[in-house]
Amino acid sequence: MQKLVINGGKTLRGELKLQGSKNSSLPIMVASLLCGEECVLKNCPELTDIYSASRILNSLGCRCRFSENTAVINSQNISTTEISEKLMLEMRSSIIFMGAVLGRTGECTVSMPGGCELGSRPIDMHLSAMRKMGAEIKEDYGRIICRVPSGRVHGARISLPFPSVGATENIILCAVTADGETVINNSAREPEICDLCSFLRKCGADISGDGESRIVINGRKKLHGCEYRIMPDRIACASYLSMVSATGGELILTDVGVSETEPFISVLEQTGCSIYTYDDRIYLRSGSRLRAVRDRIRTMPHPGFPTDAQALLMSALVTADGTSVFEENIFDCRYRHTDALVKMGADIQVLGKVAVVKGVAKLHGANVEATDLRGGAGMVVAGLSAEGITEISGISHIDRGYEKIEEAVRHLGGEIQRV
Repeated sequence: MQKLVINGGKTLRGELKLQGSKNSSLPIMVASLLCGEECVLKNCPELTDIYSASRILNSLGCRCRFSENTAVINSQNISTTEISEKLMLEMRSSIIFMGAVLGRTGECTVSMPGGCELGSRPIDMHLSAMRKMGAEIKEDYGRIICRVPSGRVHGARISLPFPSVGATENIILCAVTADGETVINNSAREPEICDLCSFLRKCGADISGDGESRIVINGRKKLHGCEYRIMPDRIACASYLSMVSATGGELILTDVGVSETEPFISVLEQTGCSIYTYDDRIYLRSGSRLRAVRDRIRTMPHPGFPTDAQALLMSALVTADGTSVFEENIFDCRYRHTDALVKMGADIQVLGKVAVVKGVAKLHGANVEATDLRGGAGMVVAGLSAEGITEISGISHIDRGYEKIEEAVRHLGGEIQRV
Protein backbone atom coordinates (compact mmCIF):
# COMPACT_ATOMS: atom_id res chain seq x y z
CA MET A 1 0.00 0.00 0.00
CA GLN A 2 1.32 3.41 -0.95
CA LYS A 3 1.67 6.28 1.51
CA LEU A 4 2.69 9.92 1.51
CA VAL A 5 5.77 10.86 3.54
CA ILE A 6 6.04 14.55 4.45
CA ASN A 7 9.00 16.33 5.99
CA GLY A 8 7.14 19.29 7.48
CA GLY A 9 8.05 22.78 8.55
CA LYS A 10 8.88 24.12 5.07
CA THR A 11 7.26 27.34 3.91
CA LEU A 12 5.31 26.87 0.67
CA ARG A 13 5.71 29.53 -2.02
CA GLY A 14 5.08 29.78 -5.72
CA GLU A 15 2.52 29.70 -8.50
CA LEU A 16 0.19 26.78 -9.20
CA LYS A 17 -2.38 26.04 -11.90
CA LEU A 18 -5.61 24.69 -10.45
CA GLN A 19 -7.02 21.36 -11.63
CA GLY A 20 -10.49 20.88 -13.11
CA SER A 21 -13.36 20.08 -10.79
CA LYS A 22 -13.86 16.50 -9.66
CA ASN A 23 -17.41 17.21 -8.47
CA SER A 24 -18.27 18.71 -11.84
CA SER A 25 -16.46 16.24 -14.10
CA LEU A 26 -18.22 13.17 -12.74
CA PRO A 27 -21.87 14.23 -13.29
CA ILE A 28 -21.00 15.71 -16.69
CA MET A 29 -19.37 12.44 -17.73
CA VAL A 30 -22.56 10.69 -16.63
CA ALA A 31 -24.65 13.24 -18.55
CA SER A 32 -22.84 12.32 -21.77
CA LEU A 33 -24.89 9.09 -21.68
CA LEU A 34 -27.94 11.12 -22.68
CA CYS A 35 -26.47 12.54 -25.88
CA GLY A 36 -26.13 9.47 -28.09
CA GLU A 37 -23.20 11.16 -29.79
CA GLU A 38 -19.59 12.03 -29.03
CA CYS A 39 -18.82 14.47 -26.23
CA VAL A 40 -15.36 15.95 -25.64
CA LEU A 41 -14.79 17.09 -22.06
CA LYS A 42 -11.69 19.20 -21.45
CA ASN A 43 -10.00 20.12 -18.16
CA CYS A 44 -10.97 16.82 -16.49
CA PRO A 45 -8.61 16.08 -13.59
CA GLU A 46 -6.62 12.85 -13.64
CA LEU A 47 -8.20 11.07 -10.67
CA THR A 48 -9.12 7.54 -9.70
CA ASP A 49 -12.81 8.56 -9.60
CA ILE A 50 -12.56 9.72 -13.23
CA TYR A 51 -11.19 6.32 -14.23
CA SER A 52 -13.99 4.64 -12.25
CA ALA A 53 -16.61 6.67 -14.13
CA SER A 54 -14.90 5.74 -17.41
CA ARG A 55 -15.09 2.04 -16.52
CA ILE A 56 -18.80 2.32 -15.76
CA LEU A 57 -19.47 4.10 -19.06
CA ASN A 58 -17.54 1.46 -20.98
CA SER A 59 -19.40 -1.32 -19.15
CA LEU A 60 -22.69 0.18 -20.36
CA GLY A 61 -21.54 0.04 -23.98
CA CYS A 62 -20.15 3.55 -24.42
CA ARG A 63 -16.70 4.15 -25.85
CA CYS A 64 -14.81 6.26 -23.34
CA ARG A 65 -11.14 7.21 -23.41
CA PHE A 66 -9.23 9.62 -21.21
CA SER A 67 -5.83 11.24 -21.71
CA GLU A 68 -4.17 14.62 -21.17
CA ASN A 69 -7.09 15.86 -19.07
CA THR A 70 -9.59 15.23 -21.86
CA ALA A 71 -12.38 12.65 -21.79
CA VAL A 72 -13.86 11.61 -25.13
CA ILE A 73 -17.15 9.75 -24.71
CA ASN A 74 -19.26 8.27 -27.48
CA SER A 75 -22.61 7.09 -26.13
CA GLN A 76 -24.21 6.09 -29.43
CA ASN A 77 -24.64 2.50 -28.27
CA ILE A 78 -25.93 1.32 -24.90
CA SER A 79 -25.58 -2.44 -24.62
CA THR A 80 -26.81 -2.93 -21.04
CA THR A 81 -28.71 -0.99 -18.40
CA GLU A 82 -27.19 -2.76 -15.40
CA ILE A 83 -24.13 -1.54 -13.48
CA SER A 84 -22.32 -4.17 -11.44
CA GLU A 85 -22.01 -3.82 -7.68
CA LYS A 86 -18.22 -3.92 -8.00
CA LEU A 87 -18.18 -0.84 -10.23
CA MET A 88 -20.82 0.98 -8.16
CA LEU A 89 -18.70 0.54 -5.03
CA GLU A 90 -15.72 2.29 -6.60
CA MET A 91 -17.18 5.81 -6.29
CA ARG A 92 -19.62 7.46 -3.92
CA SER A 93 -21.42 9.48 -6.60
CA SER A 94 -22.11 6.46 -8.81
CA ILE A 95 -25.81 6.60 -7.85
CA ILE A 96 -26.31 9.47 -10.34
CA PHE A 97 -25.93 6.94 -13.15
CA MET A 98 -29.46 5.89 -12.18
CA GLY A 99 -31.07 9.10 -13.44
CA ALA A 100 -29.10 9.19 -16.68
CA VAL A 101 -29.61 5.53 -17.63
CA LEU A 102 -33.29 5.70 -16.68
CA GLY A 103 -33.73 8.87 -18.72
CA ARG A 104 -31.97 7.35 -21.73
CA THR A 105 -33.46 3.84 -21.74
CA GLY A 106 -36.45 3.75 -19.37
CA GLU A 107 -34.85 1.12 -17.15
CA CYS A 108 -31.76 0.54 -15.04
CA THR A 109 -30.34 -1.69 -12.33
CA VAL A 110 -27.83 -0.32 -9.83
CA SER A 111 -26.69 -1.01 -6.27
CA MET A 112 -25.81 1.14 -3.29
CA PRO A 113 -22.75 3.31 -4.04
CA GLY A 114 -19.33 3.18 -2.38
CA GLY A 115 -16.64 5.83 -1.72
CA CYS A 116 -15.86 7.66 1.51
CA GLU A 117 -17.48 6.61 4.79
CA LEU A 118 -19.08 9.86 5.89
CA GLY A 119 -22.05 8.41 7.68
CA SER A 120 -25.56 7.95 6.38
CA ARG A 121 -26.19 9.37 2.94
CA PRO A 122 -29.60 7.86 2.18
CA ILE A 123 -30.88 7.75 -1.39
CA ASP A 124 -34.54 8.00 -0.40
CA MET A 125 -34.83 11.40 -2.10
CA HIS A 126 -33.41 9.93 -5.32
CA LEU A 127 -35.85 7.00 -5.35
CA SER A 128 -38.84 9.15 -4.43
CA ALA A 129 -38.09 11.52 -7.30
CA MET A 130 -37.69 8.70 -9.82
CA ARG A 131 -41.04 7.26 -8.72
CA LYS A 132 -42.72 10.64 -9.22
CA MET A 133 -41.31 10.64 -12.74
CA GLY A 134 -42.94 7.31 -13.55
CA ALA A 135 -40.43 4.68 -12.49
CA GLU A 136 -41.39 1.48 -10.73
CA ILE A 137 -38.61 0.59 -8.28
CA LYS A 138 -37.94 -2.53 -6.28
CA GLU A 139 -34.97 -3.69 -4.23
CA ASP A 140 -33.60 -7.19 -4.61
CA TYR A 141 -30.68 -8.31 -2.40
CA GLY A 142 -28.99 -4.91 -2.52
CA ARG A 143 -29.82 -4.23 -6.16
CA ILE A 144 -32.13 -1.36 -7.10
CA ILE A 145 -34.20 -2.28 -10.14
CA CYS A 146 -35.95 0.59 -11.94
CA ARG A 147 -38.35 0.37 -14.86
CA VAL A 148 -40.69 2.84 -16.55
CA PRO A 149 -43.72 0.91 -17.91
CA SER A 150 -44.33 3.47 -20.68
CA GLY A 151 -40.64 3.42 -21.67
CA ARG A 152 -40.11 7.15 -21.06
CA VAL A 153 -40.09 9.08 -17.79
CA HIS A 154 -42.43 12.04 -17.47
CA GLY A 155 -42.07 15.45 -15.87
CA ALA A 156 -43.05 16.08 -12.27
CA ARG A 157 -43.05 18.68 -9.54
CA ILE A 158 -40.51 17.60 -6.93
CA SER A 159 -39.85 19.35 -3.61
CA LEU A 160 -36.70 18.16 -1.88
CA PRO A 161 -36.71 18.07 1.94
CA PHE A 162 -33.02 19.04 1.84
CA PRO A 163 -31.07 20.68 -1.03
CA SER A 164 -29.14 17.49 -1.81
CA VAL A 165 -26.53 17.85 -4.55
CA GLY A 166 -26.75 14.20 -5.60
CA ALA A 167 -30.55 14.13 -5.69
CA THR A 168 -30.68 17.39 -7.65
CA GLU A 169 -28.19 16.00 -10.18
CA ASN A 170 -30.09 12.73 -10.52
CA ILE A 171 -33.40 14.51 -11.15
CA ILE A 172 -31.82 16.83 -13.73
CA LEU A 173 -30.23 13.90 -15.55
CA CYS A 174 -33.53 12.05 -15.64
CA ALA A 175 -35.65 15.09 -16.53
CA VAL A 176 -33.78 16.56 -19.52
CA THR A 177 -35.16 13.86 -21.85
CA ALA A 178 -38.45 13.31 -19.99
CA ASP A 179 -41.91 13.90 -21.42
CA GLY A 180 -43.02 17.31 -20.15
CA GLU A 181 -41.89 19.81 -17.54
CA THR A 182 -40.05 19.02 -14.31
CA VAL A 183 -39.80 21.53 -11.47
CA ILE A 184 -37.32 20.98 -8.63
CA ASN A 185 -38.06 23.02 -5.52
CA ASN A 186 -35.40 23.46 -2.82
CA SER A 187 -32.77 22.34 -5.33
CA ALA A 188 -29.05 22.40 -4.56
CA ARG A 189 -27.35 25.62 -5.67
CA GLU A 190 -23.72 24.47 -5.84
CA PRO A 191 -21.58 25.78 -8.74
CA GLU A 192 -21.13 22.20 -9.94
CA ILE A 193 -24.92 22.00 -10.50
CA CYS A 194 -24.64 25.09 -12.69
CA ASP A 195 -21.74 23.55 -14.61
CA LEU A 196 -23.77 20.39 -15.25
CA CYS A 197 -26.70 22.48 -16.51
CA SER A 198 -24.41 24.57 -18.72
CA PHE A 199 -23.10 21.39 -20.33
CA LEU A 200 -26.61 20.00 -20.86
CA ARG A 201 -27.81 23.28 -22.38
CA LYS A 202 -24.92 23.10 -24.83
CA CYS A 203 -26.22 19.63 -25.73
CA GLY A 204 -29.68 21.04 -26.42
CA ALA A 205 -31.43 20.74 -23.03
CA ASP A 206 -33.97 23.31 -21.84
CA ILE A 207 -33.04 24.17 -18.24
CA SER A 208 -33.49 27.38 -16.26
CA GLY A 209 -33.08 28.44 -12.64
CA ASP A 210 -29.84 26.59 -11.82
CA GLY A 211 -27.94 28.42 -9.13
CA GLU A 212 -31.25 29.25 -7.44
CA SER A 213 -33.57 27.15 -5.30
CA ARG A 214 -36.03 26.36 -8.12
CA ILE A 215 -34.94 24.64 -11.34
CA VAL A 216 -37.31 24.21 -14.28
CA ILE A 217 -36.58 21.60 -16.97
CA ASN A 218 -38.56 21.08 -20.17
CA GLY A 219 -37.78 17.63 -21.49
CA ARG A 220 -36.39 17.12 -25.00
CA LYS A 221 -36.72 13.93 -26.99
CA LYS A 222 -33.09 14.02 -28.00
CA LEU A 223 -29.84 15.73 -27.07
CA HIS A 224 -26.64 16.01 -29.09
CA GLY A 225 -22.92 15.88 -28.35
CA CYS A 226 -20.66 18.86 -27.79
CA GLU A 227 -17.23 19.98 -26.64
CA TYR A 228 -17.12 21.42 -23.13
CA ARG A 229 -14.55 22.69 -20.62
CA ILE A 230 -15.00 21.64 -17.00
CA MET A 231 -14.96 24.37 -14.34
CA PRO A 232 -12.03 24.72 -11.88
CA ASP A 233 -12.07 22.74 -8.63
CA ARG A 234 -13.05 25.06 -5.79
CA ILE A 235 -12.27 22.45 -3.10
CA ALA A 236 -8.78 21.80 -4.49
CA CYS A 237 -8.43 25.60 -4.41
CA ALA A 238 -9.35 25.63 -0.72
CA SER A 239 -6.88 22.79 -0.14
CA TYR A 240 -3.85 24.58 -1.55
CA LEU A 241 -4.81 27.87 0.09
CA SER A 242 -4.99 25.99 3.41
CA MET A 243 -1.59 24.34 2.87
CA VAL A 244 0.14 27.62 2.08
CA SER A 245 -1.56 29.60 4.86
CA ALA A 246 -0.69 26.89 7.42
CA THR A 247 2.99 27.11 6.50
CA GLY A 248 3.13 30.92 6.50
CA GLY A 249 3.72 31.03 2.76
CA GLU A 250 2.74 32.85 -0.39
CA LEU A 251 0.77 31.57 -3.39
CA ILE A 252 -0.51 32.63 -6.77
CA LEU A 253 -3.23 30.21 -7.84
CA THR A 254 -4.28 30.42 -11.50
CA ASP A 255 -7.24 29.11 -13.54
CA VAL A 256 -9.56 29.67 -10.56
CA GLY A 257 -13.29 30.31 -10.53
CA VAL A 258 -12.95 33.19 -8.10
CA SER A 259 -16.63 33.81 -7.34
CA GLU A 260 -17.20 30.11 -6.53
CA THR A 261 -14.49 30.21 -3.84
CA GLU A 262 -15.92 33.23 -2.00
CA PRO A 263 -17.59 31.27 0.86
CA PHE A 264 -14.20 29.79 1.77
CA ILE A 265 -12.05 32.87 1.12
CA SER A 266 -14.29 35.10 3.25
CA VAL A 267 -13.57 32.86 6.27
CA LEU A 268 -9.87 32.36 5.51
CA GLU A 269 -9.39 36.15 5.41
CA GLN A 270 -10.41 36.27 9.08
CA THR A 271 -7.22 34.36 9.95
CA GLY A 272 -5.08 37.35 8.97
CA CYS A 273 -4.09 36.15 5.51
CA SER A 274 -3.87 38.78 2.80
CA ILE A 275 -5.93 37.58 -0.16
CA TYR A 276 -6.37 39.35 -3.49
CA THR A 277 -8.38 38.15 -6.46
CA TYR A 278 -8.16 39.30 -10.06
CA ASP A 279 -9.52 37.71 -13.23
CA ASP A 280 -9.01 33.96 -12.72
CA ARG A 281 -6.26 34.29 -10.10
CA ILE A 282 -5.99 34.30 -6.33
CA TYR A 283 -2.97 35.71 -4.52
CA LEU A 284 -2.46 34.72 -0.87
CA ARG A 285 0.17 35.84 1.61
CA SER A 286 0.21 34.42 5.12
CA GLY A 287 1.98 35.68 8.21
CA SER A 288 4.04 33.68 10.67
CA ARG A 289 0.97 32.50 12.61
CA LEU A 290 -2.72 32.47 11.72
CA ARG A 291 -5.41 33.96 13.95
CA ALA A 292 -8.31 31.83 15.11
CA VAL A 293 -11.64 32.55 13.41
CA ARG A 294 -13.84 34.51 15.76
CA ASP A 295 -17.25 33.49 14.40
CA ARG A 296 -18.46 29.89 14.49
CA ILE A 297 -17.67 28.14 11.20
CA ARG A 298 -20.90 26.43 10.16
CA THR A 299 -20.95 24.09 7.17
CA MET A 300 -24.04 24.68 5.05
CA PRO A 301 -25.28 24.04 1.51
CA HIS A 302 -23.98 26.54 -1.03
CA PRO A 303 -23.59 29.50 -0.72
CA GLY A 304 -22.65 28.62 2.85
CA PHE A 305 -19.26 27.36 3.99
CA PRO A 306 -18.62 24.06 2.16
CA THR A 307 -18.51 20.85 4.17
CA ASP A 308 -15.73 19.62 1.88
CA ALA A 309 -13.49 22.43 3.15
CA GLN A 310 -14.12 21.88 6.85
CA ALA A 311 -11.22 19.44 7.45
CA LEU A 312 -8.89 21.59 5.35
CA LEU A 313 -9.44 24.79 7.30
CA MET A 314 -9.47 22.99 10.64
CA SER A 315 -6.06 21.49 9.86
CA ALA A 316 -4.68 24.97 9.21
CA LEU A 317 -6.25 26.42 12.37
CA VAL A 318 -4.91 23.83 14.84
CA THR A 319 -1.81 26.02 15.25
CA ALA A 320 -3.65 29.36 15.09
CA ASP A 321 -3.60 31.93 17.89
CA GLY A 322 -6.84 31.43 19.81
CA THR A 323 -9.85 29.12 19.64
CA SER A 324 -11.97 28.31 16.59
CA VAL A 325 -15.33 26.53 16.69
CA PHE A 326 -16.68 24.37 13.86
CA GLU A 327 -20.26 23.16 13.43
CA GLU A 328 -20.78 20.35 10.89
CA ASN A 329 -24.33 20.39 9.55
CA ILE A 330 -24.10 18.20 6.44
CA PHE A 331 -22.55 14.81 7.31
CA ASP A 332 -22.67 12.78 10.52
CA CYS A 333 -19.11 11.44 10.47
CA ARG A 334 -17.05 14.32 9.14
CA TYR A 335 -14.77 14.73 12.16
CA ARG A 336 -12.92 11.44 11.68
CA HIS A 337 -9.74 13.34 10.81
CA THR A 338 -9.59 14.91 14.28
CA ASP A 339 -8.03 11.80 15.85
CA ALA A 340 -5.08 12.09 13.47
CA LEU A 341 -4.70 15.81 14.21
CA VAL A 342 -4.77 15.15 17.96
CA LYS A 343 -2.11 12.47 17.47
CA MET A 344 0.02 15.21 15.87
CA GLY A 345 -0.43 17.45 18.91
CA ALA A 346 -3.65 19.36 18.16
CA ASP A 347 -6.09 20.32 20.93
CA ILE A 348 -9.56 19.45 19.58
CA GLN A 349 -12.71 18.60 21.52
CA VAL A 350 -15.62 17.10 19.60
CA LEU A 351 -19.17 17.00 20.93
CA GLY A 352 -21.78 15.96 18.41
CA LYS A 353 -21.85 18.45 15.54
CA VAL A 354 -19.38 20.82 17.22
CA ALA A 355 -15.58 20.75 17.28
CA VAL A 356 -13.65 23.21 19.45
CA VAL A 357 -10.10 23.81 18.19
CA LYS A 358 -7.69 25.48 20.60
CA GLY A 359 -4.58 26.59 18.76
CA VAL A 360 -1.30 25.00 19.87
CA ALA A 361 2.21 26.33 19.32
CA LYS A 362 3.23 23.56 16.96
CA LEU A 363 2.42 20.10 15.60
CA HIS A 364 4.79 17.16 15.38
CA GLY A 365 4.96 14.49 12.70
CA ALA A 366 3.18 11.17 13.22
CA ASN A 367 1.95 8.10 11.39
CA VAL A 368 -1.69 8.69 10.47
CA GLU A 369 -4.29 7.14 8.16
CA ALA A 370 -6.67 8.89 5.78
CA THR A 371 -10.22 7.61 6.24
CA ASP A 372 -11.89 9.84 3.66
CA LEU A 373 -10.96 12.19 0.84
CA ARG A 374 -11.05 15.63 2.47
CA GLY A 375 -9.91 14.37 5.88
CA GLY A 376 -6.87 12.88 4.13
CA ALA A 377 -6.14 16.20 2.44
CA GLY A 378 -6.44 17.85 5.85
CA MET A 379 -3.72 15.53 7.13
CA VAL A 380 -1.50 16.74 4.29
CA VAL A 381 -2.16 20.34 5.42
CA ALA A 382 -1.21 19.43 8.99
CA GLY A 383 1.82 17.40 7.96
CA LEU A 384 3.24 20.27 5.93
CA SER A 385 3.10 22.62 8.93
CA ALA A 386 4.29 20.05 11.49
CA GLU A 387 7.84 19.53 12.72
CA GLY A 388 9.37 16.26 11.58
CA ILE A 389 8.09 13.39 9.47
CA THR A 390 4.43 12.62 8.86
CA GLU A 391 3.46 9.38 7.11
CA ILE A 392 -0.07 9.22 5.71
CA SER A 393 -1.48 5.82 4.72
CA GLY A 394 -4.85 5.17 3.09
CA ILE A 395 -3.99 7.64 0.34
CA SER A 396 -6.31 5.96 -2.16
CA HIS A 397 -8.92 8.29 -0.63
CA ILE A 398 -6.78 11.35 -1.44
CA ASP A 399 -6.18 10.15 -5.00
CA ARG A 400 -9.93 10.22 -5.60
CA GLY A 401 -9.90 14.01 -5.55
CA TYR A 402 -6.39 15.40 -6.13
CA GLU A 403 -4.37 15.26 -9.30
CA LYS A 404 -0.75 14.35 -8.42
CA ILE A 405 -0.93 16.11 -5.07
CA GLU A 406 2.70 15.36 -4.21
CA GLU A 407 3.93 17.00 -7.43
CA ALA A 408 1.89 20.14 -6.70
CA VAL A 409 3.27 20.38 -3.16
CA ARG A 410 6.86 19.83 -4.31
CA HIS A 411 6.37 22.54 -6.95
CA LEU A 412 5.65 24.94 -4.07
CA GLY A 413 8.73 23.87 -2.11
CA GLY A 414 7.28 21.23 0.17
CA GLU A 415 9.08 17.98 0.93
CA ILE A 416 6.71 15.13 0.14
CA GLN A 417 7.18 11.71 -1.43
CA ARG A 418 4.90 8.89 -2.50
CA VAL A 419 6.40 5.59 -1.38
